[in-house]
Amino acid sequence: MLPLHRLLSRSSPLTSPPRLRLLSSAAKPSPSRLEALRQRLASEGEGADLVDFAGDPSHSPAVKPKNRKHVPSKKALPKPPWLRVQAAKSPEYDKLHSTVRSLGLATVCEEARCPNIGECWGGRNSDGTKGAATATVMIMGDTCTRGCSFCAVKTSRRPPPLDADEPEKVAKAVGEWGLDYVVLTSVDRDDVPDQGSGHFAATVRAIKALKPGMLVEALTPDFRGDRSLVDAVATSGLDVYAHNVETVERLQRRMRDKRANYWQSLNVLRGAKEAAPGLVTKTSIMLGVGETDADITQTLADLRSVDVDVVTFGQYLQPSKRHMPVKKYVTPEEFDEWRVKAEEMGFLYVASGPLVRSSYKAGEFFIKNVVEKRRAGKEVKVESYGGSAAAAKV
Repeated sequence: MLPLHRLLSRSSPLTSPPRLRLLSSAAKPSPSRLEALRQRLASEGEGADLVDFAGDPSHSPAVKPKNRKHVPSKKALPKPPWLRVQAAKSPEYDKLHSTVRSLGLATVCEEARCPNIGECWGGRNSDGTKGAATATVMIMGDTCTRGCSFCAVKTSRRPPPLDADEPEKVAKAVGEWGLDYVVLTSVDRDDVPDQGSGHFAATVRAIKALKPGMLVEALTPDFRGDRSLVDAVATSGLDVYAHNVETVERLQRRMRDKRANYWQSLNVLRGAKEAAPGLVTKTSIMLGVGETDADITQTLADLRSVDVDVVTFGQYLQPSKRHMPVKKYVTPEEFDEWRVKAEEMGFLYVASGPLVRSSYKAGEFFIKNVVEKRRAGKEVKVESYGGSAAAAKV
């Protein structure tokens, strides 16, 4: 056996040139493989990158998959053609946008990336005909203290302080727009002692003082279920009290911040009606997040049990890759089936469609007639977005 120093002298250096050349050669993909990757990237567009191929050997032309198990795709579902919307550009849109900016206001239309902003702000109906411009003003800032998995509004534990002049600014803005129906909504403000209920009520009163005949809808937070805070807004002079349950009971924890919950939201709606019996109460449900037909039916029954008057159904749309993905794109036909079902259960008005949102074209739908006829003690017909049903006494 050779001595150790003889073995070492006869062995190749660890960094021998041939080995370096071998590694260098192996690290480079062959021209044919590189071309295949380029072609695949070009065919799949921006959604694919080299990481996709590195992570899945079946993308390589040199590897043939054998009995590979199905792995669910992480890519978003492609949007169906019925979700196409009008471009957000028109003279009416520009005018409303300019007013919002000049007064330093925020709108949920922009912050929540609503797909209907071009139609609503531009004063056009879905068929392109002329209509009234509608906007939903978001008060108490553009930063929420809660973080829901479906929502695009930015969040912070300590948002900027409330603007004490905002109620007057909002009243001035909606007065300039020449509207006869306005929707107010807000972020959650858990950092404020009264969670913003006083600010909400002050904004309603300012609008009514400037425009007594204007109908005001308030789409409020849950105020952590505090009935005194709900009462403060409900009795401020508004006409429609809206609060969204968002989804069915089973999916609440998946979609909403842990401080929100299904029964708390139902109690807010119940409390608003009890505080001001003449109010129209309203809520909205997003579909396409994993709910079942039984879930939706039970939710509708629960809403009727607290005397909710109006319900809207809309398709959940994922704001970004960081948000909860869409489970299903519900067809227009399915939305119409839920409209009929809700009407049969006694809701005074139902808006149901892929692009319907809780405040979508609020002034142009049935709610305005409900409020005015209720004030006069007249009969109100059960109606819907795109249809009508039998009459109901109010």
